[in-house]
Amino acid sequence: MRAFEFTALPWNVIFGAGALARLPEVLDRLGCARALVLATPQQREDAARVVAVLGRRAAGSFTDAAMHVPVETIARARTEAARLAADCTVSIGGGSTTGLGKALKLEAGLVHVAVPTTYAGSEMTNIWGRTEGGHKLTARDVRVVPAVTIYDPELTLGLPPHIAGPSGINALAQAVVNVCARDDNPIVTLMALEAIRVLAHSLPAVVRSPRDLAARTAALYGACLAGAALGSGTTGLHHRLCHTLGGSFDTPHAETHTILLPHTVAYNAGAVPEGTRRVAEALGVADAAAGLFALAQQVGAKTALRDVGFAAADLDRAAELATAQPCPNPAPVTRAAVRDLLGAAWEGRPPHL
Repeated sequence: MRAFEFTALPWNVIFGAGALARLPEVLDRLGCARALVLATPQQREDAARVVAVLGRRAAGSFTDAAMHVPVETIARARTEAARLAADCTVSIGGGSTTGLGKALKLEAGLVHVAVPTTYAGSEMTNIWGRTEGGHKLTARDVRVVPAVTIYDPELTLGLPPHIAGPSGINALAQAVVNVCARDDNPIVTLMALEAIRVLAHSLPAVVRSPRDLAARTAALYGACLAGAALGSGTTGLHHRLCHTLGGSFDTPHAETHTILLPHTVAYNAGAVPEGTRRVAEALGVADAAAGLFALAQQVGAKTALRDVGFAAADLDRAAELATAQPCPNPAPVTRAAVRDLLGAAWEGRPPHL
């Protein structure tokens, strides 16, 4: 075995049906007494439920979290936290609310407890991001890892199938890129392969039977592992493209990951043949890129950028932005090759064709 280094992030995970009830205990353990509950406008009811669970420990709620974490949203949430004298945040929802909680930890020092209700996986990473002036900035900082993450599969039962499918493939992307990495890490790969196996098996069941708690539990477990792989591992062209399209063209986060993943896997396949083979094996298919495309179709996800509001006229600009800075990636990254990849993804062509 070759030499490697591995540094675990400071994860503290509570996982299980009904785990939300332990939230007051968690805040007491952390020494926090005034929690600002974070959510999107669509999840105001979830925020109210968390406030009810917290009781006297709830300072209030901020329900304007937004995709790609705009700096304007961070500023308003920070002002509200100060007004309410909050000493911590509890984010409930997906990557938008988790990302806001991370931003408030970084900028205001507020202890952050994450309660994921999607398969975004952001809660297990040290990656933070924000959007300003049409550009998305991302970086790593161990301080943004939530103090505690509470995974309660019962909270995901209301996630509609058309959202659950792309959300789960977003998680898959976090695992896939770390199996198909140039300098793959054996411990990270172990988590990533398990995540791929679990998600590939559970996501079709979640979409087919949305109230299947066992399938929901498995998918949430897979997302936890996928996020951990990304947090301890690496990113590459795939995440560069997703952040470019999301930050500069406002494409939906999970759907963008879902559409691009088969194409980025095909792009890198020749440079990392063994990793690509292992991804295919974990998926239970002969070809990794084709298998990911088929999985997206199986869960009813969109497979073309043109179907998520991305204009053909922006393809050249997107390729230019994505390749403006060097990108660590197994295969060489060139503007022409990336433009071809984006063109295929815009049309919704299966990878390799």
